[in-house]
Parts: sequence; structure tokens; C-alpha cells
Amino acid sequence: MKGVATGLFLLVAVIYALTRWWESEGAPWWVGYVNAASEAGMVGALADWFAVTALFRRPLGLPIPHTAIIPTRKNLLGRSLGDFVGGNFLSESVVTDKLDRAQPARRAGEWLAVPDNAERAAGELATLARGAVRVLRDEDVRRVLEQVLVRRVVDRPWGPPLGRVLGRLFEDGSHHGLVDLVCDRAYDWVRDNRETVSRVVGQRAPSWSPRFFDSIVADRVYSELLSFAWAVRTDPEHRMRAAVDRFLVEFARDLREDPRTMERVDRVKYQVLEHPEVRELIGSAWTTAKDMFLEAAEDPSSELRHRVREGLRSLGGRLVSEPELREKVDGWLRETARHVVTHYRAELVTLITDTVERWDAAETSRKIELHVGRDLQFIRINGTVVGALAGLAIHVVTHLVS
Repeated sequence: MKGVATGLFLLVAVIYALTRWWESEGAPWWVGYVNAASEAGMVGALADWFAVTALFRRPLGLPIPHTAIIPTRKNLLGRSLGDFVGGNFLSESVVTDKLDRAQPARRAGEWLAVPDNAERAAGELATLARGAVRVLRDEDVRRVLEQVLVRRVVDRPWGPPLGRVLGRLFEDGSHHGLVDLVCDRAYDWVRDNRETVSRVVGQRAPSWSPRFFDSIVADRVYSELLSFAWAVRTDPEHRMRAAVDRFLVEFARDLREDPRTMERVDRVKYQVLEHPEVRELIGSAWTTAKDMFLEAAEDPSSELRHRVREGLRSLGGRLVSEPELREKVDGWLRETARHVVTHYRAELVTLITDTVERWDAAETSRKIELHVGRDLQFIRINGTVVGALAGLAIHVVTHLVS
């Protein structure tokens, strides 16, 4: 386009030279009109060439004032652009009006209701979550767990809440299964350890007691112990079971009400939490949970991905069918946008101004010229044509008046 504009200038310059020479040789009357038009066309072409060139560089390298406007005033232009964007695009009324007309909640709901889109959104969320989890260092997470979770557990007494939980379990009879298991194991142990029982009885017998008598007593003790264990195991109403129930109920009450029991539980709490194995368990729990999460997030067929996908589809359907939810989401977005543009408009505008200031002046001028220069060359072409027409009109008027 520079070549076209320059070529048109050269054309009118040649016409001007030829018509001027022709007039000196006695040309017809109309040649004067062509000469006047070509002369004015050259003036218009030169004037617009100067104007266009002055935007990007100094014409002919001469230090003419108010030229090379873009390179020399780049930072000021960037600040002006930032102020323009902040005032006309980041105003509270413009942003909220745009959100109201866009209906983002409805559009998001319609998009999420499509199964393929829900799958894509679930995949993107999984990718984001995996990235966030991988960024976290295991040592930092362990430290946070120890400082926050363990400290919170330590600061709170264990007795009363544990007593309330156990009390409800014992009242509902949920512990009977555990008691049954203990009774079964106790009977199995007695049945399979006759020699152990006999040896203990023999060791407890007096030294003067005859050995055969100790054997008879041991057998009797074993038989009674086995019968007792069997009775406890098979009789749900056995008094031993009732005694265990009473003990458990009293223990749960002591955990809630007895200061000495609560103090002992707190001592046990500190001993448990300070144990190296427990601290190692806390650290390994995070590692295990992280590995399980990453595996589930990477597997499109995992239960986690399936639930996230179905949850997004359900949310999309609700956003389409429930006006109340849709209005609530739109309201959240409006308030968020209003808060952002009200409190962070200056920071957003700074993004524009700082970026422009970091640009190289010559490179910036060249890029802008490449983007808009084609249209600017039409200004030179139009200046040549309009100048020629204006010169012709002036020449006509001059001859008419004279």
C-alpha cells in the first residue's frame, strides 16, 4: 500500500511536470486545469505522507517537533489506553449490565447438561486438582497436619465427647457384637490352652500339696472355666454379660462426669499423640490419601470422576430448570464482578500500562504500523485525490472570478 500511495504521488508529479512543460510550449486551455489539479494532488499527497509518517517516525530523519508520536509518547498512550479501558469497560454498571444480558448461569447450565461437556469439565477439574495436589510438598502438609489437626485434637478434652459417643452406642446395644466376639475368642482360648491353665494352677498350688492332687484341682478348674466361658458365650442374658454392660455404661458416664477419669484419659491422649508411630501414621495418612486421590482423578472410570461428572450434570440441569438457583448464581457473579471492578480496577488497568511501558518504542511503532498502516496509506491516496479535486475546484473558481 505504501507503493500504491507513492506511485500515485509520482504519477501526479509526472503529470504536473508534463503539463507545465506543455503550457510553456503553448498548450490548449484545458491543460492549465490538469496542471492545477496535479499540483494540488502533489501537495495533498505530501501533506498526508508527512502526517502518516509523523505518527511512527521522524519524516526524513529531521527533528521536527510533534513527530514520531507513538515512539516518543508510548507510555502516555499506554496510560491513556488504560484510563479509557478502566472508565469505559471496567465500570461497575458496564460489567453488571453485561452479566445481566449474558445470563451466565443459564448458559453454563445448558452447557453442563450435555454429557460430553460434563465429562470435559470433570476432566479439567481433575487436571486442576492433580496440579494443585502435586504442587503441595509432603513435608509442608505433614507439618500443617501436626500443627493444626494434632494441636486442635490436643487442645480439646477427649473424655466428655468420647463418653457421649460411647453412651449412645451402649444404649443402642451396638456394642453387643463386640462383646460376642470377645466371648467367642475367650472360649476358644480356654478350649485351646488346657496345658497353660493347668500349669498356672500348678504354679499357684502350695509346695506341700501332692502333685496328683494339683492335677485333679487343675482339671477341675479348667472344666469350670471352660463351662463358664461356654455359658457366657451361649447365653445372651448371662450375668457376666450384664456385668460387662453395667461396667461399660458406668465407664461412659465417668468419661462425661468424673474428673479423675477425664484426667486419666487426657494423660493417655498425650501419650498416644506423642508416640512416634502415631506421628508417622499421620504423615503416611496424607501420602496414602494423596496417592488414592491422584489415582482416582487420573482414571476416567473411577468412582470419583463418575460422581464429579454426575454432580456437574445435575448442577447443569438445576441451573436450567430452577429459576431461584439460577438467580442466586447470577447474583453471586454480579457481586463478585462488582467487588473486583470496584476494588481492583486500578490493578487491572496497571496491567495495560505496565505492559505498554515494557514494550520497546521502535518495535511498538513497527507493530502498530503493520496492523493499521494499510488503512493509513489510504489516507495518503485520498489526500492525493482530494487535493487534486480541491486544486481543480480552486483553479476553476479563480478563472470564473477573474
